[in-house]
Amino acid sequence: MNKIVQIFGLKSCNDTNKALRFFKERRMAIQFVDLNEKGLSKGELESVTRKVPLESLLNREGKQFKKRNLEYMAFDLETELLEDPLLLKTPVTRFGREAAIGYVPEVWKKWAEEASKK
Repeated sequence: MNKIVQIFGLKSCNDTNKALRFFKERRMAIQFVDLNEKGLSKGELESVTRKVPLESLLNREGKQFKKRNLEYMAFDLETELLEDPLLLKTPVTRFGREAAIGYVPEVWKKWAEEASKK
């Protein structure tokens, strides 16, 4: 069975575009989710946080974090990430039970090698 790489990101994000290009060049099946249109479901977020700490998903340097003045507020991180997907660091990539955040070609390379063995 071929596994699909899920990429959650923004079309305007350079790292998201690098991820898309990386997997296309290796002819891997991709499901792209534009965070401007749809965020992660609760189940998808839980799956990602089994591999990536919840805190590291929050983009504290991003426009949305600053726009909402979250650095000065107490908030429930999981709730905020589910309600406002633009707070996520991008891209969020998933391959089977694996997950990664940001531009991590060394991780993606392992996934590509695993996929080519099938």
